[in-house]
Formats: sequence, structure tokens, C-alpha cells
Amino acid sequence: MTYVVQAVWTAREGEEDAVAGILRALTPLSRAEPGNLSYEAHVCADDPRRFMIFERYADEAAFAAHRDSEHFRRLVVGDCLARLASREVTAYRPLDL
Repeated sequence: MTYVVQAVWTAREGEEDAVAGILRALTPLSRAEPGNLSYEAHVCADDPRRFMIFERYADEAAFAAHRDSEHFRRLVVGDCLARLASREVTAYRPLDL
């Protein structure tokens, strides 16, 4: 069952370029993961400090593998989190229609 994640990150003042660079590095690595169906990073049109990442995985286990990956630990946990003023991660499952 598909597992969808939406993350909204707000960079600390002056960290928006660094956060954008981290997302540029993270995106192709995340897309190459076996269970990843899509990974799209966006910057807010009205606020360059605000980013939205839309992720689709084959299942919840694939998302867990993403969070356990070397690149996630290095780029997000090891670098990006300290550059953020806030971070919200919401997971979704398909609505059974």
C-alpha cells in the first residue's frame, strides 16, 4: 500500500540557501532508493525560507528505510535539522474508495 509523506521545513533566517542545497543533494539520492516512488522538493513562492517535500513510497517500510539511509542521516540529521526553525512531517495512506 502506497505511503505518502509531506514534510514542511522552515529554515532559520539566513539558512535558506544551505537548506536548498541540502535538498538538491538529497533529492536524487532519495529517488534512487528501492522503495521510493517519487520525491519532490519545493520552495514556497512567497517565502524563500519555507520548503515542502512531497514523498511517495511503496509502503511504510520503504519510508522507514529512507529515514535509516546513510544520506538521510548525514544530510538531514547531521546537517539540516540544526538549520531549521521548524519541521513538520505528516504521513498519509490512500483513502479506500
